[in-house]
Amino acid sequence: MPKLNHKLLKELTDASGIAGFEDEIQVIVQRELKKQCKTVKKDAMGSIIGFKPGTNRGKKLKIMLAGHMDEIGFIVNHVDDNGFLRILPLGGFDPRTLMSQRVWVITQKGDKLFGLLNLGTKPIHLLPPGEAAKASTVPDYFVDLGIPADDVKKKVEIGDFVTMNREYQQLGDCVTNKSMDDRVGVFVMLEVLKKVKSTQNDIYAVGTVQEEVGLRGAVTSSHGIVPDIAIALDITLAADIIGTEPHQQVSKIREGIAIKISDGASISDRGLVQEFKKLAKQKKIKHQMEILPRGGTDAGGMQRSAAGCRVITLSIPTRYGHSVNEMCAVADIQAGIDLLAAWLNKY
Repeated sequence: MPKLNHKLLKELTDASGIAGFEDEIQVIVQRELKKQCKTVKKDAMGSIIGFKPGTNRGKKLKIMLAGHMDEIGFIVNHVDDNGFLRILPLGGFDPRTLMSQRVWVITQKGDKLFGLLNLGTKPIHLLPPGEAAKASTVPDYFVDLGIPADDVKKKVEIGDFVTMNREYQQLGDCVTNKSMDDRVGVFVMLEVLKKVKSTQNDIYAVGTVQEEVGLRGAVTSSHGIVPDIAIALDITLAADIIGTEPHQQVSKIREGIAIKISDGASISDRGLVQEFKKLAKQKKIKHQMEILPRGGTDAGGMQRSAAGCRVITLSIPTRYGHSVNEMCAVADIQAGIDLLAAWLNKY
């Protein structure tokens, strides 16, 4: 099994940072980019941009790499008289995955409070027949901090954020955590830079913000860079599980990096698709082709920069996306690193 830098991937995925509150993960990405880039800056929205200049003395292409730093989570919108926190989602959740989960409440005062995420309904023992089968929605959930209401009101404010409480773990030949989406894409970007010692073209490596709420950081950072080619690094569905027909699976874990053809936000440049596919075959890097019916990546935002640019997404197949148990195969992550590094070293 490939030997990934599990220490770095754990640090990235364990960090807290929902859309608009990426402070903790920004520090890590900024630190790592400084090791590989000539300059590193934070733009007005909070995206971290590392610049690695090309060696070509003539005309150089601007190649932008993007992995989004934010994860899905919640924001506190009410503290009731019993000390329970009502929350609103930032990013898309499947409410079926949220029952009886554990969370962290990150306050504006700097506290990190442990809490329980529960459904605002009677215990099943008290429900009348048939009511337990009623479908739940995300706004039905609340957070219980286990402390008196007066203490909650002293510690928690409207606008504090909530993230899932789940740590990085290895299981078999896979890894899992709450935020593989998209810290694993950020990880691939950082590891690729280590394998690209020099390149003819300028590389802009960007940890973007607020992808989960509309690809916002990718739009603004790409307007500043104006890339010729932009490559998003993100997860995709690996629906290779019970209950999904083969033609609906999108991708499979252990079948290599997914070269995206299209999704709900962008259509990949056909020339780039063929380049990556051909190179993967030449280098014997395991890969698969991906079409995602709904959803999108930062490629959709970067594609709209200035007069537009050529885009593609390299996707890490991920089971149980947008849950606390997002799971990727180590070999697929490594395949993504190897393919992108080979392309950049050749380009």
